[in-house]
Amino acid sequence: MPTGPILELRHLQMIRAIAQHGRVTDAAEALGLTPSALSHRIREAERRLDIVLFSRLHKRLRMTPAAEYLADVAARVLTDIERAEADVRRMNRGVDHVVRIAVEAYSAYYWLPAFLTFLRDRAPGIDLQVMAAAGREPLQALTNRRVDLVIVSGDQQRIGVHSRFLFDDELLFIMPPSHRHADKPFITGLDIVGEDFITYTKVPEPDREFARLFRPAESYPRWTATVELPEAIVELVAAGQGTSVLAGWAVRPAIEAGRIAATRVGPDGLSVPWCAVLRGEDSQGGPILEIAEAMADWSREKGGIG
Repeated sequence: MPTGPILELRHLQMIRAIAQHGRVTDAAEALGLTPSALSHRIREAERRLDIVLFSRLHKRLRMTPAAEYLADVAARVLTDIERAEADVRRMNRGVDHVVRIAVEAYSAYYWLPAFLTFLRDRAPGIDLQVMAAAGREPLQALTNRRVDLVIVSGDQQRIGVHSRFLFDDELLFIMPPSHRHADKPFITGLDIVGEDFITYTKVPEPDREFARLFRPAESYPRWTATVELPEAIVELVAAGQGTSVLAGWAVRPAIEAGRIAATRVGPDGLSVPWCAVLRGEDSQGGPILEIAEAMADWSREKGGIG
């Protein structure tokens, strides 16, 4: 019987690449292999494990449950290895710790240089690595250890994580500067009826515009698109192709530049708390907690991150 792992690092890299790309040709290109070499590696892994990992469906590979499980493990293992390599390289330039961060949904990092300047004075031995792709499922990425700290909205009091309040932010209804509602101090559910509306998710949340603006008035816009990248939504709105409701801190640069107009959601506004969330095991001390506390202090000084 084998006394160590049956699969090698190259097999884990192969499984992760196929999970990410689906097609043999695309996965092979990502790995710098020929399709035939990748097919050979698949057969080798299946022979070593004595199980089927993939079945072919047209030109794509369908993962079996075993392959899906290995893909999840491979993502964690390879991420830890890549992080360790990066940590070793950073040791030569005076960095003791690297903390990986992600922001829920948004890719607006215009605030990051100012925070890094603040951080250098407070914690010079800690470096940040932005994991932008983890923003789609930040809490899952945190649980799977692909990131160390996530900036997310809403109440995140749950088992296994530690939440540090950062700031309250107002959701804003955004529109082209020439829009008929551009001069209104706020919009209501009735104002939005028939509007071309672009959203990054159609999943209703209890503290957002679906539940607190549209549903009480039984008034709904015309959903024209679901665009997962809020920054792309801003571009569509600026081009006159729709309206949306997004976090005020994330769209502020476009508002200040005059590219879009914005107004409050409802007469009292609609605020959402944002917080830094880390794993419970990291909440007792160390560089990850230090980053969360620094971010909270910096946000308090600035009144937010925007």
